[in-house]
Amino acid sequence: MNGPTGPRPTGASPADSPWVLRDYALIADGERGALIGPRGEIAWLCAPVWHSGAVFSGLLGGPGRYRISPADPWNVWGGYYEDGTLIRVSRWVTADGIVSCRQALAVPADPGRVVLLRQVRAVRGAAHTDVALDVRGGFGRHPMSDLHRDGDLWRARSGPLRVRFTGAGDARPGRDGALRTHLHLPEGGTHDLVLEIAEAPRDTPLDARALWDATERWWRAAVPGCADTAAPRDTRMAYAVLNGLTSAGGGMVAAATTSLPERADTGRDYDYRYAWVRDQCYAGIAVAAHGPHPLLESAVRFVSERVLEDGTGLRPAYTVSGAPLPPERALPLVGYPGGGDRTGNRAGHQFQLDVFGEALRLFAAAARHDGLDARAAKAARLAAEAVAERWTEPDAGLWELDSRWWTHSRLCCVVGLRDAARTVRSSASAGWDRLADRILDTTRARCLRPGGYWRRAADDPNCEAALLLPLARGAVPRADPSLARTRAEVVRGLTDDGYVYRFRHGKEPLGDAEGAFLLCGFMMALAAHAEGLDTEAVRWFERTRSACGPAGLFAEEYDVAQRQLRGNLPQAFVHALLLECSARFGGSPAAR
Repeated sequence: MNGPTGPRPTGASPADSPWVLRDYALIADGERGALIGPRGEIAWLCAPVWHSGAVFSGLLGGPGRYRISPADPWNVWGGYYEDGTLIRVSRWVTADGIVSCRQALAVPADPGRVVLLRQVRAVRGAAHTDVALDVRGGFGRHPMSDLHRDGDLWRARSGPLRVRFTGAGDARPGRDGALRTHLHLPEGGTHDLVLEIAEAPRDTPLDARALWDATERWWRAAVPGCADTAAPRDTRMAYAVLNGLTSAGGGMVAAATTSLPERADTGRDYDYRYAWVRDQCYAGIAVAAHGPHPLLESAVRFVSERVLEDGTGLRPAYTVSGAPLPPERALPLVGYPGGGDRTGNRAGHQFQLDVFGEALRLFAAAARHDGLDARAAKAARLAAEAVAERWTEPDAGLWELDSRWWTHSRLCCVVGLRDAARTVRSSASAGWDRLADRILDTTRARCLRPGGYWRRAADDPNCEAALLLPLARGAVPRADPSLARTRAEVVRGLTDDGYVYRFRHGKEPLGDAEGAFLLCGFMMALAAHAEGLDTEAVRWFERTRSACGPAGLFAEEYDVAQRQLRGNLPQAFVHALLLECSARFGGSPAAR
């Protein structure tokens, strides 16, 4: 039996139970990411790539572990990121001293090989730490086999994966197949452990110092200083997260995890280890608001290739390599408490009109930075043709619901067409403004309420927060009263304690059906800024920016009453909109 009512996984104990989501930290290298819990456990890591089976799946109640923690259970945990990186330092204060563990996924990354670096340090007093390693590939189906030691190097297999582990020459296998050892370090001492999990046998030396040096250099080059933004440190963190979620091929996953519940026992548990075209556009547009950066180039490359391949049949989401999403299927895991356990995502087969509008805006943003090559310009023409052909069709929309005539989708196309008409020079672009006018006129006739605010859909008189983004980006002139009236309607009906919700679920009170949607909080800030209400914009920005865990990571939703994160972690598009707000409010040259 699967899901929250299923059996406890073999070997699990209360000590292995998961933490609330705010307590996890992320390390990532673009090809995959790992969540680290307060006990020093790697609670989640898929290998060799994002959508592969997990080798450590404790987050969902599965087997597989890699834990480094103080031997003394009487400790208080904490930690921090080295500024502008996803190098995470876990830290424990024990009865006798302070112990830390510095950890990262080595970069630059190889899609066929993950290298996990961990360095234990006795910060104050001697350090006594326990180490346990048990690689279980395929969501726990493949225990370690052929385990043997060659000097200080352990080798093993986990199904088709090859494992090498250094720094634990004194380890011993237990009855459960896990390697265990104890480290004793004098005050000031350090000890390195390097874990490699690869698709094929490797003989490259696992030189900890060289791997750390390369990783540090990579992060220094990847994240800009951001002194010209409204929140420099958090903006650098957003850059680090987006870099960590973006593969060398350009695809950026929506989040590092699957099946983390938006609300307990509601069935809203999804696999986000794939690249959503819309999210990729949000990230590229956000970066362009700050200035040219390789993340903008990655977004343009990935999105343009998908448009060129699929044209009017563009899918909303792909794997990071550009392949179609696999169908949904259940996993034999107990799942995160209150959630389920699944892989795949049915959204990969929907028609979502707004992605064409967002793609056009991405291409326009790249053109402003002289970053639009011939293939991307051709993709822009195809995206505009797709809008012309399909804008009258019902679509699943931003929230991937039933196909309807969603207002948000049409307004996004209006913004994208107008933006591209100003920047993407071609024989076809001359007609894009006229097409935008036609779409706006029809949408206004069908979707503008007599009260002057935009309704969700042609057949739904209610408002929704997603409308704020295309309005903030110029779907209508800033003096058009529908911008202020729509924002006022969202404030009146979809906000609580400074946080913004997507829409109402029937007559349920806000917060009962789902958490506040952090993406929408940043949309509200951008809409207020577009109205010229700078102080109000900053208030919405700061309130939404507060809804993260100690590690500074944002999930999709925020439970206002319980002050907890909900949904998959970390959510790329939330970090992207934080970056965009910070760039625009800070007055960076590109934003101006």
